Parts: sequence; C-alpha cells; structure tokens
Amino acid sequence: MAEKLKIIPLGGMDEIGKNCTVLEYGKDMIVVDCGVSFPDEDMYGVDLVIPDFTYLVENQKKLKGMFITHGHEDHIGSIPYCMQQVNCPIHGTAMTNGLIKLKLEEHHLADTVKLVTHKPGDVVKAGCFQVEFIHVNHSIADAVAFAIKTPVGTVVFTGDFKIDPTSADGMIDLARFGELGKQGVLALLADSTNVERAGYTPSENTVAEGLDRQFKNCDQRIIVTTFASNMYRIQSVIDTAQRYGRKVAVTGRSMENMLKVATELGYLKIKSGTIVDIAATKSLPKSKVVIVSTGSQGENMSALYRMAFNTHKQIDITSGDRIIISASAIPGNEKSVSRIINELYRKGADVVYEKSEGLHVSGHACREELKIIHGLLKPKFFIPAHGEQRMLQIHSRLAQSMGMNPRNIHIADIGTVLEFTGKTCKVGTPVVAGKVFVDGTGVGDVGSVVLRDRKHLAEDGMIVVCMNLSSEDGSLLTGPDIITRGFVYVKESEDLMEELKEVALEALERCQRKRVRDWSTIKSAIKNDLSGYLYKHTKRNPMILPVIMEI
Repeated sequence: MAEKLKIIPLGGMDEIGKNCTVLEYGKDMIVVDCGVSFPDEDMYGVDLVIPDFTYLVENQKKLKGMFITHGHEDHIGSIPYCMQQVNCPIHGTAMTNGLIKLKLEEHHLADTVKLVTHKPGDVVKAGCFQVEFIHVNHSIADAVAFAIKTPVGTVVFTGDFKIDPTSADGMIDLARFGELGKQGVLALLADSTNVERAGYTPSENTVAEGLDRQFKNCDQRIIVTTFASNMYRIQSVIDTAQRYGRKVAVTGRSMENMLKVATELGYLKIKSGTIVDIAATKSLPKSKVVIVSTGSQGENMSALYRMAFNTHKQIDITSGDRIIISASAIPGNEKSVSRIINELYRKGADVVYEKSEGLHVSGHACREELKIIHGLLKPKFFIPAHGEQRMLQIHSRLAQSMGMNPRNIHIADIGTVLEFTGKTCKVGTPVVAGKVFVDGTGVGDVGSVVLRDRKHLAEDGMIVVCMNLSSEDGSLLTGPDIITRGFVYVKESEDLMEELKEVALEALERCQRKRVRDWSTIKSAIKNDLSGYLYKHTKRNPMILPVIMEI
C-alpha cells in the first residue's frame, strides 16, 4: 500500500494557543510550532498548559526537525518541555530563534538543542519534506508562513498573519502565495483567530498616530503597557518618546528580555541615551519620562499589576500619571484587566485604554484578508486552524462561500489524523493527544483528579477528622478532633464542631458494634455520615478526610 501523508494536530484546534502540528510520511516526521496556552480559571495552581508529546516520544526516531513560524508564546512556549523528551534541530528566523534561545537557557538546554536560523525565501530539506520560509506580517518581527513540499503535494501553513502594506518589515509576500497557487496546493492550514471580524485589520501605523496624540501636550509621566513581543509597538513608543524629548525605561522581565534580544539583532532602532535605568527616572522631571511595562493582560506578577497595588519596588503610581494600555484583553482576561484599571483610577491616574483611541490593532487577518489568501492559494483541501470551534466553523463557511467543496474541508480535533494522497483526504485512527499541566517544576503530575480535588477544596473547603484507636481492641483512645480549612471559622462555629464530633463518634460506634476492624470501612462510614449531615444542615459539600491512628 502506498504511503500517505499524515497531518496530526497536537494542539491549536478548538482552542486559542498551544499550536503544534505533526506532518508524517513514511519514516519521516516534522513538527510545525510548539506552543503553550494559559490556564482557565478552574485550573487552580496550574501555570501553563502544553501539548501531550507522547506521539513524538514514541516516534522520535522519525523526527527530522521542528519548524517555528514566529516567536509568540503560543507557538514557542512548549519547546523546552518537548526538548526534555525528544531532541531534533529547531528551524526559525533570527528573532524567533533569539527568543527560543532564552527559553532553552532558562531550562539549561541551550547546549543540547541545535538552533538553525533562516531567512524568508530559504528552503530546508528535512527527510522527504522541503520547507520554504515565506515572509508574512504579524505583531512580531520575522514571522513566516511555511510551504511544505511532500511526496503527495504542497501543504501551506499560514501561521499567524495579516496583510499590512505599510508594515515596517515590508508587506507579506502575496506574490509567492500566488505562485504556489498556480503550481497547486494540496492542503491549506490557515489562521482563524479573526475570522469573525469583517473587513481588514488596520495597519500598525495607526497605533503610532494614536500614541502621538497621547504624548502631545502631556506634561505628566507616561506609562505604556503592551505585549512584550510586539516590537513594532515598542518601536513606536520609543520613536514617539524621542520626538517629544522623553527618556524611556523598561520594567518587567519579559519586556527586558525582548528589548535585549531585539536590540542585539538590530530590530529596534534606538538613539544613544534614550534608554535609561528604571531607577534613574526618579531624578528626571515627570514630563521627560516614559516607562514601558508588562501587564497588558492583568497578570498578577506583571510590572503594571505591582505598580497598581503598591508592590513595585521602584515605581509608585501618583495622581496625574497617564497610563496607556496599548493592547486588547485576550478572552478570559477581561476581569483581571478591569481590576487593574479600576485600581489605577483609584490612585488618580489618567488611564487610556479604549479601542477608539487607536492604541491597538490586531496581528491577525480579518475576513477579507483570509479571502485573499484562499483566492491566491486555491487549495484542494482546507483545514481551519488556530481557533476555537466557532472560529473554525466560520472559517469553513468562508471557504465554502468562495466555492470550496464542503467535503474537502476538515475541522480537526486535537489528535485527529488526516491522511492525504494526492487526490483524497480521510480521517485515520486518532493518536494520543491532549493537555498536560505545568505546575511549578512539575510537568504532567497534575491531572484531572488533582484538579477536581483543587476545585472541590476551593469551592467547599476541607474537614479532617482525627482519632486514635487501640491496637488491641479497637476502642477509641482520643478524639475525634475536627480540623477545618476553608469551610467555616471554627471559633464562631463551636456548636457545629461539637455536632460533627458526635456524628463521627456515632459512625465509629456503629462500626464497633458490627465488629468492623477494617480501617477503610470505618473511614468510609465516618465520611458518609459527616457528608450527609453537613449537606442537610449547611448545604455544603466539603472534602472530608478521616485520619485514624492505631496505638
């Protein structure tokens, strides 16, 4: 039987973030992107969510390389965790590799993982695959799409992109997309993030104009927060500051790292003397200071959060400070952002955050731009990517509105195996895939059971019942003692504590009358009786942990 090309999403389907896709043909395999997503509100204590790399580990002998479209966390964040389990060359552009290198150094992997740097137009051979780098516009420099030649046809990954004719690094290479369309494209995987928005995404240049309006005639200190990865935005802030004679200081670890990498690689153009240390801003007139900060998404550990809640070591928000939030809240972060804005207002700051002020534009293509890419590439098969379910479905309809056969459109789940010949696409047997949780230094040791327990503890608290029994006859020596956490304030609920002791004691005596000496049976009886009593009298369902010691 002839070999088939397999396209297997390990992330990025039916979700925002965690983008990771496998291409496999015979004995060769490559991976496109390797990102993280951030935890939902009910993922208590979880720091990051990464793909399940089981399939890569099982097939690591086939793995010829990893190819990265750009340097955002949802495309590079999982690389260190993956490289701890498998090892292969990583191919990316200069800016992308600069950011990946920082991550590898943090995880002590920089000496063991090979980074290979390419430019748009380069073609890389990896086993039976030939991967071409194509310049695209996005909110980070050096973003690329991939045209991957396989034995059964060409597959195009747009990565995250938009069409910006006035971009600082030049317009997306639409001509190359057109040439690929004429040559024939087997399958297209395209960014679906902004498919719900009509029209075109505005140019980054409009933000520069919005920033100029905010700097003009402002005689107060200006603090700008944006995504650390958006160098074009940071360059606009620096240019505007220079124009109005202001010094620029940077705060926030990710912002400092980005500035270091971007300056070393020549992506940021900064006049000598413009950047100053954050401590030096205290001795400067407020009208001569701009602070560029992390925290546009309301992150608890970010610089802006610490400023707002008086925990920043070097900056205190004072009345009259102008805070410019040059970003839109990622879905799910609205409450966190709102909380910071309210606190900044409470301190008397002038907060500018409305979209109408022209202070933020998206880095993703809207519907008309997506139509242009579909029209140029004319793929035989289409797989909507990079989006939640509604986005994938709407993108499917957009492709159909352009004349594409619905049978040639496949909305995949994580772990779905799409098998291609030159003429057909069928769904194969799914592979192991899903979410792996990173909590501190632990990777994968927090699963659904642990999260369920954490959710239970967060919602209803915990009760521990302690008692000591005789090893000779099972009689009660001491206890029962009741310890609670997150359930009630004990000093104000002494009557309830006494009642719980009575319930636990009755359960124990019932087991003793039946001559039960099995500790697990006794624990279950105590737990069941307490649970029923508590729900009846308090309508709460705390976690109950009986602890029996034999003396």
